[in-house]
Amino acid sequence: MAREDFDFSACGGAGSRARRHDSAPSGGSPDALPALKRSLLYSEELAIDLNSGHERDYFRWFLASLLFGARISGTIARNTYGAFLRHGLTTPRKIVDAGWDFLVNPVMREGGYVRYDGRKSDQILRNCRALLDDYDGRLLRLHASARDARDLEARVLALHGVGPVTMNIFLRELRPFWRKADPEPLGQVAALAKQMGIDLAAYRRKSVTFARIEAGLIRFSHMRGQKTSCQDGKALRGSGGRRAGRKSGGREHG
Repeated sequence: MAREDFDFSACGGAGSRARRHDSAPSGGSPDALPALKRSLLYSEELAIDLNSGHERDYFRWFLASLLFGARISGTIARNTYGAFLRHGLTTPRKIVDAGWDFLVNPVMREGGYVRYDGRKSDQILRNCRALLDDYDGRLLRLHASARDARDLEARVLALHGVGPVTMNIFLRELRPFWRKADPEPLGQVAALAKQMGIDLAAYRRKSVTFARIEAGLIRFSHMRGQKTSCQDGKALRGSGGRRAGRKSGGREHG
């Protein structure tokens, strides 16, 4: 789970409700692999159909990837994505026409952004302008313009504020549907798969099955990280302060 700070509400206690994905596996369970294969794609959680072939769905997934790549909680990212949809901001042109002030307030504020609303609004606007200027506002044209998988990754990375994590979020679920989309799995995915005795090489990387296993592993990794953060957060509350020297920024979060 990406976060700006510890999410104490997910750590138990009075009135807290931790969100748990039905298909998240338990480490070491013999049922882990079947559960992973049933994992929802992150795009499916947002009702985005990447198999549709429609530019509408590709741009919505691109927008969601920009939000989920930031150092904010998954809840805020989902809420902010929903705010874009409520306000009809579902194409690069509509977002550019809405302008920076409207993105900051009401869109980002409705989503729960506090620290990085201006920075994220600027990033989204600049990337929408780049798509309009360089690819006629179409991600399918970006894909068609790329020579191969590595060139596609380079073109995505050339967009403002997009680093390896955001690039991976965007392209990994497009592997089964875009011929040139084939990013390497994140290191945490490969490491967790090895730890759980799962041979990722046994699955075709551009298959939907691989994408589901990958999504499930990422959720499981986040759940484990959340548990550790909850334990750390309780210790911090007991000592009456935050970890000394911790800095916040707009960096990407895996």
